[in-house]
This record gives sequence, structure tokens and C-alpha cells, in this order.
Amino acid sequence: MSEKTDSRVTLCPDGKYRWVYEVPMLKNPSILMDVCMVLGISFGIVWLFMLSLTCIEDGFTLEGIWGITSVFLMLFLVFLVIGLIAYTLLAWSYGWKYVVLFTLDEKRVHHQQMPRKVKKAQVLGALTTFMGIATGKPGVVGTGILALSHTTSTSELVNVARLIPCRRYHLIKINCLLKKNRIYVPDEDFDFVYDFLCQHCTNAKFSQ
Repeated sequence: MSEKTDSRVTLCPDGKYRWVYEVPMLKNPSILMDVCMVLGISFGIVWLFMLSLTCIEDGFTLEGIWGITSVFLMLFLVFLVIGLIAYTLLAWSYGWKYVVLFTLDEKRVHHQQMPRKVKKAQVLGALTTFMGIATGKPGVVGTGILALSHTTSTSELVNVARLIPCRRYHLIKINCLLKKNRIYVPDEDFDFVYDFLCQHCTNAKFSQ
């Protein structure tokens, strides 16, 4: 854990840990894998529904099952290709990098996506400035950085049901009952952040 502001996890004057992470969207497939999983689950639910209706109306036959399944397989492949193209275009619009600012304390973790045109160096520079201003005024850090953020996802640690570390992708999956969050951490601080979450997510199950 770093004590100064850089790409490492940093303890700020307001007592919160912050760090910036740039996810290389073509080299790190974790975001794409989530997109494919959501797409697959959606198709699976609709497939089961349509299969149930077919079996109720026409009876349980292999011909009927394959008829529905083959159509959904073709549709899934078409949408998968469209999804890959859309993901590539999105990655291009972000400059091939997904820039995120994370804020962590004993109660919650924030995932703040930065606007498309904001680069890692800009966020780090702003964080350094806010930390300087915040001497004696800790709240300035959080308020200033929040003003830069584009979208935010917050997880209350007490509500976390499961923690899943994916060290290969520098990723910690934080799953609540009705919400999922994704935390990216540099290699040097991965163990620190994961151990911190394990200690404060009192109701969570841990995966190794």
C-alpha cells in the first residue's frame, strides 16, 4: 500500500484509500466476459421459457427441442458477433482503456468510471491537487474527485455476499444479493485490498 499519490493504493487525508486503474480493454477480457455472460444468461432464460411453451403445446419431443434450440443457437451467434463489434467500438471510443477511480473504506467501496476523455494522468493530477487542498479539510478530496466521475457504483461491505479474486485479471469481484461490483487493483496492492475486504465484508463467502 502506497503512502503517496500514484497508481498504487493510497491512503488519503480523509482516511479513505484511493487508486486509479486503467483497464486495457483488448488485453484484459474481464469486461467482455461479463458482457458475454449476461448475454448468455438472457438467451438461456428466454430459451427455457420458449422450450417450456413448446413442450406444453406439442409435447416433449427431440424434434421440437432441437427446433427451438437450433434457432436460439443461431440467434445467439448473431448477437454474439454484434456484441463483439459493439465492444470493440466502445473500447475504441474510450481510447482502448477503461479508466476507473476506486475509493475504499471500512464501510463501502466506490467504483467511479471517469469520462471518456479523462486519462489516468489527469485523474492522478487532480487527486494530488485535492489531497493538497484537503489538509485539514478531508471532505474536499471526496467532493472534488466525485465531480470528475461519470458513473458510480457503490457496494456496502456489510451487504457483500461473496468475494472472488481474479488475480490474473487484477480483478476482485464483489457480489451482493442484487448487485455486482468489479474492483481492479495493481499487482503490488492486490493482497492488501483483498485482505482488507475479507476483514470488513463480515457476511461474505471468500474464494481463493
